[in-house]
Amino acid sequence: MSPVPAHIQDLGAYVAASPSSYHAAAEAGRRLAERGFVQLEERDAWQGGAGDYFVIRDGAIVAWSVPSNAGPTTAFHILGAHTDSPSFKLKPKPTTGRYGWLQAGVEVYGGPLLNSWLDRELALAGRLTLLDGREHLVATGPLLRFPQLAIHLDRAVNEGLALDKQRQMNPVWGQGDPAEADLLGLLAARAGVDPREVGGFDVVVADTQEPRVFGADGEFFASGRLDNLSSVHAGLTALIGTATGTARSSDGPIAVLAAFDHEEVGSASRSGASGPLLEDMLRRISLGLGAGEEEQLRALASSFCVSADAGHAVHPNYAERHDPVNLPVLNGGPLLKINANQRYTTDAPGAAYWAGLCRMADVPYQEFVSNNAVPCGSTIGPLTATRLGIRTIDVGTPLLSMHSARELCGVSDPDYLATVTSAFFRGVQ
Repeated sequence: MSPVPAHIQDLGAYVAASPSSYHAAAEAGRRLAERGFVQLEERDAWQGGAGDYFVIRDGAIVAWSVPSNAGPTTAFHILGAHTDSPSFKLKPKPTTGRYGWLQAGVEVYGGPLLNSWLDRELALAGRLTLLDGREHLVATGPLLRFPQLAIHLDRAVNEGLALDKQRQMNPVWGQGDPAEADLLGLLAARAGVDPREVGGFDVVVADTQEPRVFGADGEFFASGRLDNLSSVHAGLTALIGTATGTARSSDGPIAVLAAFDHEEVGSASRSGASGPLLEDMLRRISLGLGAGEEEQLRALASSFCVSADAGHAVHPNYAERHDPVNLPVLNGGPLLKINANQRYTTDAPGAAYWAGLCRMADVPYQEFVSNNAVPCGSTIGPLTATRLGIRTIDVGTPLLSMHSARELCGVSDPDYLATVTSAFFRGVQ
């Protein structure tokens, strides 16, 4: 096998450190702070001007780099992504069970491939909020499992597995009497806090298997949460390189990474793309550069957003589910996602810009369009374009097994996306 590329090693480390959206935002912030970015608090007054900054709002993070010659009408180049992934979320009163088993009450989050979560060692991860408002991140390591029914007890299972989300998706985490057990108390102990002081929690289930490179020549990369931490990591890598590199023009655009939460459930939250998070940040950056309302609108009119979210590679066993002509493959470069009904925002000027950008960065790309008979998903792209009026295109890393507990991409594609994003952040034309 070929040596494992450094970018894919680092992506694996980022995914492993990010079992929940809150961990993903915190890990991104930690990496940014290590490279000199300053964390700002939304309640504080901000001092405007050039510099590198980030804000964390719940499970979302917005980070930006303002060049030295930025002014009131300087454009923004924004890479939009999301930190959350399909999973299961702990319900209130999560300790359940019967017949001597301890189980966890969970609610389906987004649209996971349910069967892919069976017979895996799983963790709980997220945040605990204390009665005084302080928050603590928690991650358990292997703790739970959705055990599958043996084939001897369901001889027709291979003819079609149908899972009831309420009755059959209740993971086991121990043995004992549920009346005497306390899953929330276990989480509090892992976080080092008094369980009596926990006033609320946002905790999800995460796969614990380590990311892995495999294939005849090490060409494949398997991991949980590639949708969409692969895009967050690409943007994070590119932004750090842009802010700390020497090739950036001092009068280039303001480079912005906007990694939202709750995309998998519609984005309608204070930290989601339908909320005001990005608009708030852009307005405050412009105000810090001396912009009035007129200058802010001019800056937005000159700005550009790349909505980066994982997309579909052609599946060799289900080729009929894809468009018969546009058939993207792993390691063929990032996708340019196109939809006539605006489920993706890419239009002709945006497509031309992306083509030129990839040419300048020496990065291949592939076009993706859905089969007319298969419903098309959507992204934060249409939401961002609608809220802000910024020219937006949709791109992403091609995957197989999207929304599985363990997804699959090519080892080259995440690095391709990071490379072209670096050119985009620098304002390369």
